Amino acid sequence: MNGPGAESPLRIVLADDELLVRTALRAILGAQDDMEVVGEAATGAEAVAVVRALRPDVVLMDVRMPGVDGIRATELLLEDMGDRAPRIVVVTTFENDSHVWDALRAGAAGFLLKRSAAGELVAAVRLAAHGDSLLFPSAVRSLASRHAPARRGEGLRARLTGREAEVLRLMAQGLSNAEIADRMAVGAATVKSHVAAVLAKLGARDRTQAVVTAYESGFVTPGPG
Repeated sequence: MNGPGAESPLRIVLADDELLVRTALRAILGAQDDMEVVGEAATGAEAVAVVRALRPDVVLMDVRMPGVDGIRATELLLEDMGDRAPRIVVVTTFENDSHVWDALRAGAAGFLLKRSAAGELVAAVRLAAHGDSLLFPSAVRSLASRHAPARRGEGLRARLTGREAEVLRLMAQGLSNAEIADRMAVGAATVKSHVAAVLAKLGARDRTQAVVTAYESGFVTPGPG
């Protein structure tokens, strides 16, 4: 896969059972100088095979597909490819669908609504490819309020330092490292170190998984704000 700053275009696979959706996505992404749609799939099983063969940077994965759905396909790819797995962004019609929360729990880097504007789609693919957070705080709170179990967060809190706990809460608000640094009045390098420590202690693959764990454990609660 291409890393951040690579000169070659971002390689993208589209997985959706609707041909019209794949065609629209291909038209939007293929028009970007820094992107190339290298493969398509109409089912989760096809998506797993195509991704294994082509090793893209990003997969746009529909959550609802016949047979193997997008959630199971995400799980299979992460189990099989580990750190070599592409960034998987689930694409959905309904943002409060329990399938979206399940996909995030399975390891998806974030989600997009099918009605998203072209510019939002392009920006999301770039963010995902470069390992940045692709979460919408209000939508994630809404998902968590419906689908995350009601638990207390003492166990997770005990594993984090005070600074790390503060960083995790700000991550759950959707803040970038630069925004967290500004909020905490510390340097960007310090925040980066705290984020790395949080991911390691939570066993999280990325920021999205850390935030999901924070909600699942009850460390962060899906209240207003």
